[in-house]
Amino acid sequence: MEILNYSFDGEGMQRVFENEKWTVGIKNWKPANDITGINNLERHNKTDELFVLVAGSCTLIYANEVEGGLDIKAVKMEPNKVYNIPATLWHNTVTCKDTKMILIEDSNTSMDNSDILDLNEDQIAAIKALV
Repeated sequence: MEILNYSFDGEGMQRVFENEKWTVGIKNWKPANDITGINNLERHNKTDELFVLVAGSCTLIYANEVEGGLDIKAVKMEPNKVYNIPATLWHNTVTCKDTKMILIEDSNTSMDNSDILDLNEDQIAAIKALV
């Protein structure tokens, strides 16, 4: 038996470790997470998701459903802190090109138990104003 290590330097997210209970991924900048590319939010309906900022900058965008739309808010991540996205919370990440994050989630998280919400122009403008 020996200690293993994992890395990922490409664009986007790559699961680097997975067992029957949980998954660890490395999430780097990709065009869809740039402030110029943000156009949707996602939610995982059964499990929480954890993020840790390792390098660069990231703003976590999140939204609660309210009558007539979304209440959109933002949290600027600080390095080496764990951020918990509770199950069913709409969210996305806005990153810059040098960003690297660690992502931890239940290994059963998939698009089968997640949703994507396309944003309208007003919602995108609201996100840009927050970032």
